[in-house]
Amino acid sequence: MALGGALASSIEVTAATVQRGDIIQLGGQACRVGDLFQLPQGTKQLVFESGELLTIHTRTRLVAVRTLRRR
Repeated sequence: MALGGALASSIEVTAATVQRGDIIQLGGQACRVGDLFQLPQGTKQLVFESGELLTIHTRTRLVAVRTLRRR
């Protein structure tokens, strides 16, 4: 999908690959990752733009939408 020069794709993310700006669907709600913090043993705490928090384990797999800007 092209939106204003950006491409959006659906990808699988883990604690190692999740990035700021990823959009993750949780409980029917689309949540954009605003910030993230590394925790012990490879886990990460995601802070969504709505202020909600989610901690994911190293084996957690989530589907996210990531936008990639065209150059």
